[in-house]
Amino acid sequence: MQHDDTDALGTKPRLITRRRAAGLVLAGAAGCLIDGFAIEPDLLSVTRQDVACKKLPPALDGLKVCLLADFHFLPGTNDGLLDKIIARVRIEKPDLIALGGDYISSDVSVVQPLVEKLGQLRCAHGIFAIMGNHDGWCGDPAIIRRQFESKGISFLINQHSQLHIRGEKLALAGTDFVWKGRPDPVKTLKGVSADTPVIALVHEPDYFDTMTAGRNIQLQLSGHTHGGQCRVPVIGYAPRKVTFGKKYIYGTYTRGDSTLFVTRGVGTSGPRVRFACPPELAMLTLRAPVLS
Repeated sequence: MQHDDTDALGTKPRLITRRRAAGLVLAGAAGCLIDGFAIEPDLLSVTRQDVACKKLPPALDGLKVCLLADFHFLPGTNDGLLDKIIARVRIEKPDLIALGGDYISSDVSVVQPLVEKLGQLRCAHGIFAIMGNHDGWCGDPAIIRRQFESKGISFLINQHSQLHIRGEKLALAGTDFVWKGRPDPVKTLKGVSADTPVIALVHEPDYFDTMTAGRNIQLQLSGHTHGGQCRVPVIGYAPRKVTFGKKYIYGTYTRGDSTLFVTRGVGTSGPRVRFACPPELAMLTLRAPVLS
């Protein structure tokens, strides 16, 4: 008896041949390459997230902090993305802006055109910047600091700045970069009383364990990992890990009464590619404990 593969409508089903399957795979791969190299590196995403800070005074509840890191700025290539960021920050109206380092990849001359743009940022209580490992490897920290400060941006290297916001004290503390740098938590926090809430800026996130070994800090803000830069869709796995960024890759973590947030960053390191991991402007709203 001859078998007939016709369905109820009298049509023959289309079988997926090896050639067609290979074509689908190639088309999918081409789409991923186009997205990763041509689309996603310029596709700005805005992350708005509440961050619980266990020791935050009630008066500082709702404080909005903008975090930007890992620019790896390339004039003529990244200008459009940076213009999008500046425009978006104006709309978001943060109370504080934190710049988490790695402004360059290797060419220190790009710092000046970058700070010309970053000087357009505005917020209520100040802009604070720290060194990244690429900045420290390739540039003179004193010169980089002067360039940022010429635009009214505070540049912290193992230092802190004490602010008064809504009747409360808040310390913004920034370490030196960790990878071959000279971070000094004791020096960074010297003079900050135990009851003063601290926001710490540390480029490399895995230093969180060291920063919180001596005292609780309300929040550490870090970059460095680029969130993996290329991630496996759906499950979010990041195959690529970097020194001092292997334990804390992306997002929010807690240790005792301290919280860490790691951003995906803005730019790229190595090939200019991102996949399932677009550039990020992180808008973090600090939340104090709810009093019962």
